[in-house]
Amino acid sequence: MARSTLSPLSILLSAILLFSAHVFAASAVLGIDLGTEYIKAALVKPGIPLEIVLTKDSRRKEISAVNFKPASNIPKAGEYPERAYGSDAMALAPRFPGDVFPNLKPLLGLPSDSAEVKEYALRHPALKVVAHTLRGTAAFKSAAAFTPEEEAWLVEELLAMELQSIRSNAAALAGPDTSVRSAVLTVPPFYTAEEKRATQLAAELAGFKVLSLISDGLAVGLNYATSRQFPNINDGEKPEHHMVFDMGAGSTKATVLKFQSRTVKDIGKFNKTVQEVFVLGSGWDRTLGGDALNYLIVDDMITQFAESPKALRASVEVEKVKTHGRAIAKLAKEAERLRHVLSANQQAQASFEGLYDDVDFKYKLSRADFEEKAASHAERVGAAIRDALTAANLEIMDLDSVILHGGASRTPFVQKQLEKILGSADKIRTNVNSDEAAVFGAGFRAAELSPSFRVKEIRIFEAAAYPAGMKWTTDEGKPKQQRLWTAASHLAAPAKEVTFANREDFSVEFYQVVPGPASGETVEAGTKTLTTKNLTASVAELAEKYKCEKGDIRLKVSVRLATDNGEVVVTKASVECEAEAPEKEGIIDGVKNLFGFGKKDQQPIKDGEASDEAESSSTSTESSTSTKSTKTKPLSTSSTSSASASEPADAKTTKKTQLVVIPIEFSLEKTGIPQLPKADYQGLKDRLKAFESSDNARRQREEALNQLESYTYKVRDVIDDEAFIGASTAEEREDLTDKNNAASDWLYGEGADATKEVLKARLKEIRDIVAPIEKRIEEAKKRPEVIKTLKEALANTKTFVADMKKDIAKHDEFLASRAAASSSSSDASATESSSSSTTAAPSGDDFDGLEDEPATTTKVAAMEDLEKERGPVPPLYTLDDLKESEELYESISAWFEEKLAAQEKLGATDDPVLLVKDVEERRKKLDKAGMDLAMKSVRNFERKKAAEDEAKRSTKAKKAKATKAAKPAKPANTMKLKPGKDGKMPSQEELEAMIKEFQREQEENGGAPPPPPPPPKEEGDKEGIKHEEL
Repeated sequence: MARSTLSPLSILLSAILLFSAHVFAASAVLGIDLGTEYIKAALVKPGIPLEIVLTKDSRRKEISAVNFKPASNIPKAGEYPERAYGSDAMALAPRFPGDVFPNLKPLLGLPSDSAEVKEYALRHPALKVVAHTLRGTAAFKSAAAFTPEEEAWLVEELLAMELQSIRSNAAALAGPDTSVRSAVLTVPPFYTAEEKRATQLAAELAGFKVLSLISDGLAVGLNYATSRQFPNINDGEKPEHHMVFDMGAGSTKATVLKFQSRTVKDIGKFNKTVQEVFVLGSGWDRTLGGDALNYLIVDDMITQFAESPKALRASVEVEKVKTHGRAIAKLAKEAERLRHVLSANQQAQASFEGLYDDVDFKYKLSRADFEEKAASHAERVGAAIRDALTAANLEIMDLDSVILHGGASRTPFVQKQLEKILGSADKIRTNVNSDEAAVFGAGFRAAELSPSFRVKEIRIFEAAAYPAGMKWTTDEGKPKQQRLWTAASHLAAPAKEVTFANREDFSVEFYQVVPGPASGETVEAGTKTLTTKNLTASVAELAEKYKCEKGDIRLKVSVRLATDNGEVVVTKASVECEAEAPEKEGIIDGVKNLFGFGKKDQQPIKDGEASDEAESSSTSTESSTSTKSTKTKPLSTSSTSSASASEPADAKTTKKTQLVVIPIEFSLEKTGIPQLPKADYQGLKDRLKAFESSDNARRQREEALNQLESYTYKVRDVIDDEAFIGASTAEEREDLTDKNNAASDWLYGEGADATKEVLKARLKEIRDIVAPIEKRIEEAKKRPEVIKTLKEALANTKTFVADMKKDIAKHDEFLASRAAASSSSSDASATESSSSSTTAAPSGDDFDGLEDEPATTTKVAAMEDLEKERGPVPPLYTLDDLKESEELYESISAWFEEKLAAQEKLGATDDPVLLVKDVEERRKKLDKAGMDLAMKSVRNFERKKAAEDEAKRSTKAKKAKATKAAKPAKPANTMKLKPGKDGKMPSQEELEAMIKEFQREQEENGGAPPPPPPPPKEEGDKEGIKHEEL
């Protein structure tokens, strides 16, 4: 059988697969739950399946906030302040309210004049909200951390800083050799295309590669499906319907999901069962959340504070308190805490020292009062549920359960309202992690999209959430509009093919139907614009070249919604028409033309027609080549013929049509909020990198400061140590004390603001005194042991080399004496050797023939007698093999004697000359030389053994050949095969009887019976028996 060989392409692909497996093995992915108040992340990497990324203070979620900490002096251009994140940032809010930016998620992708941005600015009066010069979206000016000339910070930039902090924590969890770059982020179902783009921009600025966006409700549902099996619709079972009710800090969402399983075709002839999760409908309230409830408490605090006696005496006004940044920051922080306390207690209280204008304030709130103030908010809970059910075309009774998610969903009055809407608490599912279900779902989705992981197959189907369509203008200038998708359309649906009657280059605008500024109003917000480039030229080509009527030419465009972000994607655009197809030459005609016989209906060529025919053929070839890029498809015949054998040869030829398709070049540009030019985008990334470099430099300076400070304390302790005193002189200790005290005093004075380089220089100045003394102590402690081991190694090497030399000399002496004895008797035995040379091969080894001794030897020779007869055992080394070890021994011995003598002359306070590392290095060289020598002996033995085995095999083969030639060949035993009774080959029973008779005859004759023959072949294989005898 021929052995298959791998092609170079197969080898290359295998190598790529091998190396890519190692690359992917070191990669990790993140699932990020981007909440209004908190950001949570789950890491997936080999060995770490879905683990929550902890913050620097070991919390499972990070507060969504970033702070610029102003410097003590006046900020300078090009300098960046210190940054703080999460709880550290919120702790600085009362001190620096104008440089703490919390809860930025609701502002993503919104114009600066939108209602949400205005509400945010009202609730954070210390922040300076401005419009970005290019995009017109919300941006922030720093109050005191930067110069006034510093460009405002986009919301996307600030959010990118928070995501960079999350990525840094994830990298610390993943390990130093793992890259954390790919991520899946959760977004609310009500996010428009602009808000999703802003989210992606923030993630990309943070250095993430966004694998996909996933809605909050679907992420919870995906996590719910990872540990459950749902009804199989192929077996006639009904799917399950569940609602995810998510009430977080910024908004309330309700998502209706359908869960089912399905049997689909797998590889080969196998089937598999997959889980499916469909988004059927969503409802939401963009402003109902924990923050709205906190603001109820803040407003009540301000009212009670303004009405308190102390505040009345100080003429405190409500409006002034609301615009006071530090007071609002303190009140907002306490309001959040009070709301959490009231979720488990009936009463809560807070106290403030110098809240406003040095007036203290104490505040109390009961759960009953809080629920009374939030009565209007409680009524809004049901709106999201009803909208979701309406979009899904379901009733409450159709739901199997309601899954709660989000911190605000645990508020007591919210749960009471849910029970009232659902009719009872039976449908409320409480066994789902309401804080981390979404982030686990996002992490699972990231692992599913990454090629590095293999997970349970769960197919998800996201909904569009908003209706979408397109608008264009015809060639006659008439505006046209068409709705392509509804709010319930799934992003994974196949592409739709749209036909246009336009025959000149034009543009198509895609839009989303989103809520407008006024309540209940909707607007058509543009998302992308499709512009054709060669439509006019392609239509002209079809008309001129293929004789298509312009009325029959159609432009077809295939569009779909991207599964990762819901954006419009154009998969194909082309113009087409039906044209007459040229007659194709049949196989018979082609063969006849090949041999010069012409077609069956072809007339003989007359004189003068040959040139015309050649000309026509050339023209036909030219036409075929020019339409190489055009796709043609045969459609049908335009007329049919019932031709028979009696019809004349010049009957009417059948005409066929074909579909001619020409691809259209196009551009697809994003519309809506202006996109950042490449230079501006790179400028944002450079500014973030500069900020990060400044943070790294600051951390390094702080590390240098801490190192210097801790070293000064260490010197104070070590300078009184007995070992340190014994290894140092009085002058060294005095100099060290002076410099250490000077560095300590400088550190708490001028050195507080010193640079990293100056701090390291001070540290080096002290270390240069301490390091030699510490080295003397360490060398004196380790030196006796390493000297002892080196002496032992040298002695062993010397003994080994001497013994080997002795064995080599002994064996050489034996060989010389045997050679002399052999030469003296060579003349006398020349004739005998000549006669015996034909029967025995000369042995080239001293021990050849040991195995050929007769087995009947009655006396076992002693080792001494064997050595006298055969000589000593041949050594495994030669003098050349020992040369390297001998030279190494001599060089190390000479060096060691010289250094040891010099070291013994030195005192305890002198720097050593015989260093431990040098001794250990030479000991390793001796060990390596010994190991190399041992491996060389193994190789020599293997070569010698292989030569012996080969010589023995050759000797045995020659002896066997000679024996075989000496013995006469015996006639082979045969057995006659007699035909059966019917004249055919014997049956199985008859053959067995013949074999037994043959064996009996052999035993009677004293011969051993041969092995029985194989059973006869089947009747259909009789030709296999060639002879009468076996």
